[in-house]
Amino acid sequence: RSIPLEENKYVLAEIKNFQTKERAYFEAAYRRSGRYRQLILEELRREGLPEQLSWLPLIESGFKVNAYSRARALGLWQFISSTGYRFGLKRDRWVDERMDFIKSTRAAIQYLKELHSFFGDWTTALAAYNCGEFRVQKVIQAQRINYLDNFWDLYIMLPRETARFVPRFIATLLIINNPEKYGFNLPQPDPPLKFEVIEINKPVKLATLAKNIGVPSKTLEELNPELRHKSTPDRPYSLRVPPGFGQKVLAVLDNISRWIPPEATYVIHYVRRGETLSTIASRYRTTVAAIARLNRLRSVHLIRPGQRLKIPSRGRYISRKPASMRLIKEGEKLIYIVQRGDSLYRIANAFNTSVARIKQMNNLTSNILKVGQKLVIQQGLPEGAQIYIVKKGDTPYKIAQKFGMNLEILLKLNGLSQRSKIYPGQKLYVQANN
Repeated sequence: RSIPLEENKYVLAEIKNFQTKERAYFEAAYRRSGRYRQLILEELRREGLPEQLSWLPLIESGFKVNAYSRARALGLWQFISSTGYRFGLKRDRWVDERMDFIKSTRAAIQYLKELHSFFGDWTTALAAYNCGEFRVQKVIQAQRINYLDNFWDLYIMLPRETARFVPRFIATLLIINNPEKYGFNLPQPDPPLKFEVIEINKPVKLATLAKNIGVPSKTLEELNPELRHKSTPDRPYSLRVPPGFGQKVLAVLDNISRWIPPEATYVIHYVRRGETLSTIASRYRTTVAAIARLNRLRSVHLIRPGQRLKIPSRGRYISRKPASMRLIKEGEKLIYIVQRGDSLYRIANAFNTSVARIKQMNNLTSNILKVGQKLVIQQGLPEGAQIYIVKKGDTPYKIAQKFGMNLEILLKLNGLSQRSKIYPGQKLYVQANN
């Protein structure tokens, strides 16, 4: 049964989007579709599913095998690791089969079949493919009415990205079915990937192998995108090579030395309150760009306390000691001049105070500092106070109870509000006489 192409206001809005600001994306994705669509169609026909689904990767990934989303979904079909694992896609130090255009296609088809069997119609199944069947099921159950056969009744109840997903897909099908009607002159699709498969049983770099058989290394990489190190793994592996090159590979394989992967080239850092990528990069003698690239960060400004970051291991973490962070006296005040790499968290630690207290003393409304900025520092503790280090599971209310304090006093002492979040390792002032 084919997917109904209802041309309603939501679909028309997505068509307009593709006609204007996303036209370049649409046309580039359409061109790339030629590499993979033939094999996708073969798998869909084998399983008896609508051929229209072969265009789903256009809106999922733009037909890019290495497309990676903010939700950590990867590949043509945008699997998150848990769903990929559920449908048989391996992920280890050598391979990530979410980027394997054949294995991920088969996994996606099995997932789509399961969703269609559960929900009974393709539009609802596609919504569930985007945000998960449990999310859609929860929305359906909350309505107390059987909407299983009408996705559009669910539309306003679904997450915005999911609500747009189905009309985007229908818009894609309408444009591809009649490009001239919608003002498109679509480019010629890329030729389909052609290959043969050979069994290889040792780790070799694709670049070395390509050089030995006389093909560009990019060719082998394009045929085997799931290889994380651009090397075959240290176990039997089915390698795709251009047609006619299988015997050449087997002939030269014994003369190519085994590739030994390097030790981990990164260390793990857990973001602390007040830290920025700039301060972290400075401490590890690396760059913001290198950290962002290694962690696939979309924005260098959006990190949060407790977040796990991989840091290129060019050097160990350098913790500046208080002795190297000097205060100068201006009248009755002690002043610290902000240096490159500083954060409120590190300055507070160096001078035995707290971020909240520094912000109070300097009327700061954010944690952003500028090199050369002067900060008034009041060392030591407020009268009648002691330092408490926040532990996992703590809340201001629990801490206030623990020390027999009024919650409002605890909040005021630390420059916090009812909405403020606290984090493990953070220093708070509490009353010392309790």
